[in-house]
Order: sequence, then C-alpha cells, then structure tokens
Amino acid sequence: MQLKQRGVTMVESLVALVVLSIGLLGIAGLFVESLRSSRTALLRTHAVNLAGDIADRIRANGNAGNRYDTSTYAGAPALRRCSPTAADAGANCSTAELAEDDLARWQRAVRFALPPPIDPATAAVVRYVPAVNIGRPERYQISIEWQEPGVEEPYSYTSELVMMPRPPIS
Repeated sequence: MQLKQRGVTMVESLVALVVLSIGLLGIAGLFVESLRSSRTALLRTHAVNLAGDIADRIRANGNAGNRYDTSTYAGAPALRRCSPTAADAGANCSTAELAEDDLARWQRAVRFALPPPIDPATAAVVRYVPAVNIGRPERYQISIEWQEPGVEEPYSYTSELVMMPRPPIS
C-alpha cells in the first residue's frame, strides 16, 4: 500500500522562491529604468520650455538682431536690470541692453533647471543667422545642452526661430 504525499517538500519550496526572486529582480530593473526615463523626459520638457522662453523674448524685442547671439558677449551676458523684480522696479533699457538682460536671465534659468554639461559654455546658446537678402527672414538657432548622471554623452535640444523682417523703430 502506497502512502500519498502530503504538503510541499523543501526542494519545491526553494525552487519556487528562486523563480519568484528572479521575477522580482526583473520588475525592480524595469522600475529603475522607468524612473530614469521619466527624469529624462522631465529634463527634456524643461529644455523645450526654456527654448520657447528665449524665443518669446526674441520675438518681443525683434529689432535687436545679433544682440541675441551669445557669441557677441565676452564671457557671458550681464544682467541690466531691465525687468522688474520684487526688490527693484527695473530700468528703461535700449534694445541691445534688453537683449543682453534677456540672455543673462535665460542662461541663469537654464543653469537652475538642468544639470550642467561637461562644457558649461554649451549649456545655453543662441546663434544669430542674418537674412541673406533684404526682405528675407532672420534666423536664431537656440541650443540647450545638459548632462545626466551615469550617461557619457550629453543630451541636447535645438530649436530654430525664423523672424520676418520688421521695420526699424524711428
């Protein structure tokens, strides 16, 4: 007469535990990767919003032309107190001073919102491309770069603003 087995043996329990552990490790890896992807998406969203911010500033001060080109400033553009703050009412600024103030504020916002790249000079750049002929549009190339932890190559976002010519202010 054979006895029927009752319960679970120790070997079966250990095999089930190993299979469950491998499954949980896979889920943990997916969770870590989803967090990394979410962070990348959030930083890219910040970069897109910051590029839109400087594009709006350029549109609002459309006669500034090459004064929005970051390469025209030795070092970095300076704050000119053109915009009011909680502590200051702001000052009347020329078109060129407003452009420099806008760039300085924008670059500061980029530094606060995104992790800096290896070369800080490439973090927030605007390049002015003049019109090829009279009546043709001017172009501004806006580039933002940042370095995420654990990644060798920096991430970047580039946008181009096309401005139709405006009559000069008299």
